[in-house]
Formats: sequence, structure tokens, C-alpha cells
Amino acid sequence: MTKLHINHPYLDTNNITIKQDGDIIKLTVNTLFPCDTQHDMLVSYLSAQIGQKIAVDFNCNIIPHKVKDGVIRIKNIKNIIAVTSGKGGVGKSTTAINLAISLKNNGANVGILDADIYGPSVPRLVGGCDYKPEVEDAMFVPFEKFGIKIMSFGFLIAEEQPAIWRGTIVNKALDQMLLDTKWGEIDYLIIDMPPGTGDIHLTMCQKMPITAVVTVTTPQDIALLDVKKSIAMYQKLGIPCLGIIENMSTHICSNCGHIEHIFGEGGADKLANKFNLDLLAKLPLNIDIRISCDNGEPVTLQQNKIKDIYDKLAVDVAMKLSKLSKDYSSILGKINIVK
Repeated sequence: MTKLHINHPYLDTNNITIKQDGDIIKLTVNTLFPCDTQHDMLVSYLSAQIGQKIAVDFNCNIIPHKVKDGVIRIKNIKNIIAVTSGKGGVGKSTTAINLAISLKNNGANVGILDADIYGPSVPRLVGGCDYKPEVEDAMFVPFEKFGIKIMSFGFLIAEEQPAIWRGTIVNKALDQMLLDTKWGEIDYLIIDMPPGTGDIHLTMCQKMPITAVVTVTTPQDIALLDVKKSIAMYQKLGIPCLGIIENMSTHICSNCGHIEHIFGEGGADKLANKFNLDLLAKLPLNIDIRISCDNGEPVTLQQNKIKDIYDKLAVDVAMKLSKLSKDYSSILGKINIVK
């Protein structure tokens, strides 16, 4: 058995083994993040590098990553990714739920926490408006659908009932939904953050073990004004941003195929350059996304180009997170010092 060293961002190049089995070369490949939807592409890539037919066995080992000093990581939740914007109406919740499903499609155990107390939209997006969580062992039982676990304040009140609460009560409610929900073992918990950069966001960042954030924007200047503030806030609080997602980037006419930049062009590129961040994906303004949202059947459940964009986005988000400092405390166990 020999070691094969190949340079590919999705592969743990220090952990690839190769051996001959008759006429077929068999590889065992380790990845540090889930990428099931990319396996065919990776097999083609490896086959081209070797120059003959191969069989590949992929192993994925998702490691918890460090959180900011003074915050304790939740034992059964390896990583928390907050989907942010600072601006309402840019499609943050739609992005959060489709990112969660795409991470699941790639082989991860995933949950989503809807932290927008004043305007929870996740129940509508997943078709769970009628769900009322049961309580077991003094903990909420999350809504399970599409292979992910979901918790939202929208499950606890009527859809038309407003949450007329001060920030201190909202923060207590968010703590309870995060800590008192039976998540089980979660590789990635996606938090759909509320818009803005106020007291709620500050408290969440100081108390919750958020591993990293991704930022959603639309191309127009009016959105970028608030998104800039959001990115700057997380930078000041010491929480890394994995990159920017541009939503409603272009509109493609369903009749003639003409491409229009309805909300402007190049806004997210300028934002990425300003903050030295990667532009992770550009998602179109598409009627299928709107219809799927209204029907509670996210677009990533279908086979289309938009699903492909989200699946690639999920892999890239997980890959970038995998490069952050890791927390090995859960696998090292306790160390007893004997005098």
C-alpha cells in the first residue's frame, strides 16, 4: 500500500491510500467535511490523475471547531453556522433552510434554529405551521422534516400572533430554544439570524457558541449599506465570516432567456473585496424558489440548477469552516494527572 498525494481542496491530501486489486485501483479517501453530492466529480478527477479506472471509498470525519474565548461549546452540536444579513428581505431565511438541506444532502447531521423571534418564517418555508412541539424530559422535541431537525419560535405561537417582547425576554427565549431542544448529535446547526445589528445579535454572539457566519445580500446599494454593518459587527466580535452569498443576483426571463440585473450588478463582488471575503455563490431571482417557499417544499428537494448551486455552496461553506481552528477536546477525553 502506498500513499497518493493529490492537490484538491475537497480532499484531505494527507490521508489518501491506494492499492491494486486485480485490474482496478482502489482508493480510500478522507474528507474533513461532507461532500456526498461531489463524489462523482471527485472520482472523475482522481481517475484522470491516475489514468485508469478506479474505485473510491470516501470517509468523512467532521470535527468540532473552536469558538470565541469565554463561550462553552455545546457537547452534542459540533459546529454552529449563523446565516446573517443585517438587512431584511434579502432571502436570508430561504438561504438558511436550503443551505441546511444541502448540508444534509452532502451527508451531514443538520439542524436549523430560527432565531428571528419577531418574524419567524422557517415554519412556513418547511410546511410546519401547524406543528406544536411536545416536551420530553423538560426539553422541546424539534420538528423533523427533510432529514433535518428544526426549531422556531413560530412553532410556539399562532402564525398571526406578534411577539411584542423586549430584548431581554427574546434572549431568554433564544437560549431556551437552543439549549432546551432535543437536537441529538448535530454536525452543523444553522441559525437563521434576525436582521439588524442590535442587542439581540450582541447577546447571541457573546453567549452562544457560534463557530462562524455566512452573510447574505442582494446586489443593490440599499442592501449593501446594512450588510456592511453586519459584517463589521461580527468581525469586531471575533466571529469569522466564511463568505458572502449574493441572492437575487440576476433574473432570467422564462420566455426568452434574457438576463437582467434587476437589483444591480457587482454589489457582492465589491463587498467581498472590501472585507477580503470570498463570494461563495450567486443565486438567481427565480419563480421556482418563490413557489417552493410558499408551498413549504424547499427548492433543494428538486433536481434543478438551483439545487446544484446550493449543494456546491454547502460543500464550500463546510470546506471553509474545516480550515478554522479545531476543538479536539471531545475526542481526547479527560486527562487525569497522578501525583
